[in-house]
Amino acid sequence: MAKEIGAVVKLQIKGGAANPAPPIGPALGAKGVNIMEFCKQFNARTADKPGKVLPVTLTVYTDKSFDFVVRNTPVPIQLLDAAKLKGGSAESNRKKVGQVTWDQIKAIAEDKMPDFNAFTLESAISMVAGTARSMGITIEGENPYKKA
Repeated sequence: MAKEIGAVVKLQIKGGAANPAPPIGPALGAKGVNIMEFCKQFNARTADKPGKVLPVTLTVYTDKSFDFVVRNTPVPIQLLDAAKLKGGSAESNRKKVGQVTWDQIKAIAEDKMPDFNAFTLESAISMVAGTARSMGITIEGENPYKKA
């Protein structure tokens, strides 16, 4: 018999750096989750990605047990890393702050493909390019991955 879901908690935590301090502790404590058990499991699963921000979807069941899914680093953070920037533009349509290549866009799209709602790599590349555009990051050259 399937367990009954009590709550779903979404967090963004740096890989290998989960600890019971805020914001993790209060968010999970309010749901009755064993915070130290979650931190140990999360740090063990993400030991190979230290310092990268990782979205986590934690499903808490009514018996206080839990499961969690760790996703890949969000696209905006990957774009900032690729462009070597601290933040995006406040006025993305007027003020451009950085530049990336289409190969970098493709690499990010391939990395995020399991998390995207896209069937083709071209669609995923288009999503990543749109995010870059809205952050004020320009993309060098013409899109070689666009279908004719």
